[in-house]
Amino acid sequence: MQLSNLAFQQQVLDWFVKHGRKHLPWQQDITAYRVWISEIMLQQTQVTTVIPYFQRFMTHFPTVQDLAAAPLDAVLHLWTGLGYYARGRNLHKAAQIISAKYQGELPITIAELEQLPGIGRSTAGAILAISQDQATPILDGNVKRLLCRFAGIEGWPGETKVQKQLWQIAEYYMPQTNTAAYTQAMMDLGAMICTRSKPKCTSCPLQNNCLAYQQNRTQELPWPKPAKQLPVKTTQFILLQYNGQFLLEKRPPVGIWGGLWGFPEYNGKIAIQEWCQKNYHCKIGDIEPLPSFRHTFSHFHLDITPVLVKVTAWQGIVNDKEICWYEIDKTLGGLAAPVKKLLQKIS
Repeated sequence: MQLSNLAFQQQVLDWFVKHGRKHLPWQQDITAYRVWISEIMLQQTQVTTVIPYFQRFMTHFPTVQDLAAAPLDAVLHLWTGLGYYARGRNLHKAAQIISAKYQGELPITIAELEQLPGIGRSTAGAILAISQDQATPILDGNVKRLLCRFAGIEGWPGETKVQKQLWQIAEYYMPQTNTAAYTQAMMDLGAMICTRSKPKCTSCPLQNNCLAYQQNRTQELPWPKPAKQLPVKTTQFILLQYNGQFLLEKRPPVGIWGGLWGFPEYNGKIAIQEWCQKNYHCKIGDIEPLPSFRHTFSHFHLDITPVLVKVTAWQGIVNDKEICWYEIDKTLGGLAAPVKKLLQKIS
């Protein structure tokens, strides 16, 4: 290592005292539960976006037991707009495990935390370092970028061999005390100083020992994820409208938008009139195709064609499907993002 661990720690902590973030909502009244919720929300999401979501979540679910006892719909409703909904489902599932197995208190070992849905090594490390003063390193995206540049590590940080190197460095520099401040400082340095583009190297306490800076490679490191063309899938949303309301159905608990409410998806194998009668016991009138649009996931593009279908009569029986007639602006459990977008457009 090009800098002793003690010198590295001192430079990071000194910077944090002067410049680090100390007034974020999850930094107040610190508990393992609050740190856990914030860490999950902060995955793939900016701090400024997370703050109001975290505050609302804590108001509704101030304890693990409150979260465990809540219907999944209520959890996903509060998650609407944050994206990556598996995070919300995993939080709910993990809270139920914690409530039943650990008497409502998060376990305080890495091994036990990693057994819970949605918690990996880095998240577990953050929970324990910040709330329990344990010397457990983290390796979120911001810290990976910082350490790749500092140590001049080549390769995409998602590769196993690169991850292994990064964990070794993170462990080496992790202090045995002051773990909460150090952990927050590392996250702050990555998010505020060692940014993806145009890093503020002159403001970085580690500048003089950073290999990427010394070698003028800050734009090159870390290596980006190897490019892969995303496949394109298509679907049609059927917007069944009856008495000013729209038919929504709950999606299966797994898969895209798992557990969220959405419009029925039409497979196009039979005429829309016949399909609506067969699947939703509706008699229909006017059919109006709406402009198509694209929704992009991390692993594919989904081209969506909405079709507005006016319902003239409904028999009130829909087999075993979980449905509701939704009136715009009413409260409902989590809505899939494109569904929320469409409802806003047609309201």
